[in-house]
Amino acid sequence: MAEELLDPQTLRELLDLGNRHALNMVLEEAHPHDIAEACAGLDDATLWELLRQIDSPLKAGVFTHLPMERQVQLAESRPPGDAADLLEIMPSDDRADLVQALGLEAKQEILQEMQPPQRADVERLVAYPAGTTGSVMSSDVATLRSEMTVDAAISHLRALAGHKETIYYNYVIDQVNTLLGIVSLRDLVTNDGQSRLFDVMNKEPVSVRANDPIEEAANKIRGYDLLALPVVSPEGKLVGIVTVDDVMDATEEETTRDMHKLGGSEALDVPYFETRFRTMIRKRGGWLAALFFGEMLTASAMGKYEGAIARAAVLALFVPLIISSGGNSGSQATSIIIRSLALRELRLRDWWRVFGHELMTGLTLGMLLGMIGFVRIVTWYWFGWQEYEGHPYLMGFAVWLSLIGVVLFGSLVGSMLPFILRRIGFDPAAASAPFVATLVDVTGLVIYFTIATAFLQGVLL
Repeated sequence: MAEELLDPQTLRELLDLGNRHALNMVLEEAHPHDIAEACAGLDDATLWELLRQIDSPLKAGVFTHLPMERQVQLAESRPPGDAADLLEIMPSDDRADLVQALGLEAKQEILQEMQPPQRADVERLVAYPAGTTGSVMSSDVATLRSEMTVDAAISHLRALAGHKETIYYNYVIDQVNTLLGIVSLRDLVTNDGQSRLFDVMNKEPVSVRANDPIEEAANKIRGYDLLALPVVSPEGKLVGIVTVDDVMDATEEETTRDMHKLGGSEALDVPYFETRFRTMIRKRGGWLAALFFGEMLTASAMGKYEGAIARAAVLALFVPLIISSGGNSGSQATSIIIRSLALRELRLRDWWRVFGHELMTGLTLGMLLGMIGFVRIVTWYWFGWQEYEGHPYLMGFAVWLSLIGVVLFGSLVGSMLPFILRRIGFDPAAASAPFVATLVDVTGLVIYFTIATAFLQGVLL
């Protein structure tokens, strides 16, 4: 289909022709994703009429490529029977995602109108907890029996091809649905037609359990270079498949949530410009308020050392330097550890090794930054830019040791907090960089003024 046809005005003109056959002839040349993008400019009534005129396979493809919020809006605005008819032709995983996003009343009404097999399938898929492989898997699985010949299997797959998620990998099961092996399309076309599947299949297929985290499926798909992965029950029965695009979508959503949390905000569920003002304030305001209350502790810590600052105002010059260095080191550490935990490069049992590693790293980085701070103070004194009350070397050493302590503390807190949160069952990404920085700010002030008081007592204080 020519690119210029993919716009709302052309779609309206095709509808106005009233020729369903011509409409489908034109649209079948386009990818469903491109048609869905062109539909963004159509009102709900026109879009629904377009979907009604499109043939079923293309209709399901276009609808599933619409943004989820638009799918929900359309499904909830139509009679339950119309929405149920559309859901029944959708891929099982996309259908389950939509049902989960619907309001409670609409969900119940639409499920009631669906055919029993599809309704049972949806209810089974939505029962899996969010974040598990079962919550994103598809039940549209091509299955074969081990006693079938290669020729019989190819004929069987030819009949199923239009109704299954994929036929590149095909799963061999027994009478009670236990997964016995896997046979790829390549295996079928490269073996003798009279060979039994039992003789050509892979009898040790890589699989994942339905209740395993999505990350487990992602790691196996990436590690074994798979396009799809069978999902089994604890008893080894085949319950579905998870494809590489399912995993990509799920991990993208999870990564987006983690990125927002790391930045100190709740995740936006829709694109930035489509987020309502009230929603933006609600998702960002709560975190900012919590961080603001945390920073009040910083003001309290400053107040405790008000006398020292009054006697030696030069101490205040280095407060931003000290607390920002501690916050930055903590933010670095927490970001690195959260990513490593998400990729399963680290386990909970590795916390002690991480502690030792960050202890040495924090000490080294603190010494490096402290040395830079010391050189800066002495240089400014030599050039006459700052007097430092006549004691530049004492100030330099105080700042040096303070930076060692603050950067070390920030690195240890930033690295250990994700482990603690994971251990007590919380998302490690909740250890956001602003949260860690706020925590380290308060402690950094205490460390700095304690060391400065020890060095400058009787000299400036």
